[in-house]
Amino acid sequence: MFSLKPWCALVIFCCVSAHTPAFAAGGKPANDKGQSATSSEAASAAEVAQLRQEVAELRAQLQRLLEASGKNEPPTLTQKDPATVSRADVDELQKEIAALQKKAKETPPATAGWNGEHFFLRSTDGNFTLMPVGYFDGHYNVYGNSFGAPPDSFSVSRARFGFQGNYGKQLDYVLQIETISSPTVRDAYLDFKPWSYFSIMAGQFKVPFAMEVGTADTAVEFYNRSITSVLFPDAGGAFRAPGLDIHGEVAKGSMEYWLGIFNGQGLLASGTTNELEVVGRLRFSPWRNSDIGLLKGLSFGGSYEHSRAKGLANEQSFSGAMNDGTYTFFPQFKINGNVNRYNGFLSWLDGPLGIRGEYAHLQQDRADIGSLAVGGIGFLSQPAVKAEGYYVSLTYFLTGETEPQNALPRVRHPVIGPASPGESGAPGWGAWALKFRYSKLQGDAPGSSCDATTLPACPLTPVISPGYADHTDQFTAGVNWYLNYWVLVKSEVNLDRLRTPSVQGIGPHNYYVFLETLQFRF
Repeated sequence: MFSLKPWCALVIFCCVSAHTPAFAAGGKPANDKGQSATSSEAASAAEVAQLRQEVAELRAQLQRLLEASGKNEPPTLTQKDPATVSRADVDELQKEIAALQKKAKETPPATAGWNGEHFFLRSTDGNFTLMPVGYFDGHYNVYGNSFGAPPDSFSVSRARFGFQGNYGKQLDYVLQIETISSPTVRDAYLDFKPWSYFSIMAGQFKVPFAMEVGTADTAVEFYNRSITSVLFPDAGGAFRAPGLDIHGEVAKGSMEYWLGIFNGQGLLASGTTNELEVVGRLRFSPWRNSDIGLLKGLSFGGSYEHSRAKGLANEQSFSGAMNDGTYTFFPQFKINGNVNRYNGFLSWLDGPLGIRGEYAHLQQDRADIGSLAVGGIGFLSQPAVKAEGYYVSLTYFLTGETEPQNALPRVRHPVIGPASPGESGAPGWGAWALKFRYSKLQGDAPGSSCDATTLPACPLTPVISPGYADHTDQFTAGVNWYLNYWVLVKSEVNLDRLRTPSVQGIGPHNYYVFLETLQFRF
């Protein structure tokens, strides 16, 4: 046997604890001659094989440690033939492992290093943690430049850096900056979590509306969120706004809720009225903790949002721009008055398969929206701008990884870099997933007119405000290649169908767009 240096204790414990020995210490009763059977009987072939596997793993760990410290020779472990290895040898190794485990428990936790997913700094008492985080999304888009589409180009949509961590076990914090143009605070909040069923978050963060918004930016499996997402609140501000919310889960996650109040004007923007934006979301997963395999991954729920728009602040209706930038199918209008949004969603995850669907409805009032200028419509109200849309998506991992609810998959056999947290597979071809999505969006802004005969009458000149009723849809198909847990290549093709003339003066056409994305994070 050999003695190990104290600095090896923790590594050896991690190695051996992952492979709990299959033979327990103990002995048989003494035989008639008073000799112990455990010291003389040979161990079984299976026990010897298990022992040698653990010894080999120990040697590999020690070799790496010694190489890092400038030494080349690992300690020599006695190799015995299976026929001569006795139960006493097994028991001796068990005692040594137990001693190492005890010593490892007495070793203070690391104050800096790699936790399997992020680098970290930690106080010696473990109450303060700081982790630098960031991610980058680069694209190459091919439009063909037909029918007014943008030119082919490289672009960078995200380059975010920041920190996250905790003060004790109940208070988390996040600070993240977008650096594409001028640095902008993207996320800055504290999350106080006294209980799992009741937490309070305050600062600037995502408005809790819709399943798509709740999906982390790095976990979106397509080039971008669906075209329906333009109907969500604060869409022009990356779905974020300053505010406060309460959230939590009930019955071990069978129900989750979010309820918040926000300025409702996007990033770092103040409210324009005394009526705050109110947002709520519920998600139910009734079979999450059951033994019914097909239903464990089924979730459904809905969202609601109410706010007020101020015409004097030049607030506009939703944007009709496509998510890939191909065209704008619907114009924007000045809005004033109530804004109401409704949303319903469903997801079903079963092993490598993921199916998701979502519906959204938006109504934006145009109360007293005109002007007294010549050709205006006075301070008359116009019909509300209405819009609705939905999408259905399907993803499937060809390499057998499990489709996550809101995270990146644990790649079993990474192409490059370290293994995913919790995985120990050999290097390979990474994870491959097929994906498909269909989404549809339509907008309606009824027209109006007034003259001397209408009530109220136009104060200056007769006027006609034209109406708009347009719709578009999109098919998306592609493949994702996860090189490891941190690096992802997305490849997809969009078929965008402009069904009615767009605000760019373009008639109905089909557009094929090829989108290539490189995403990495740390």
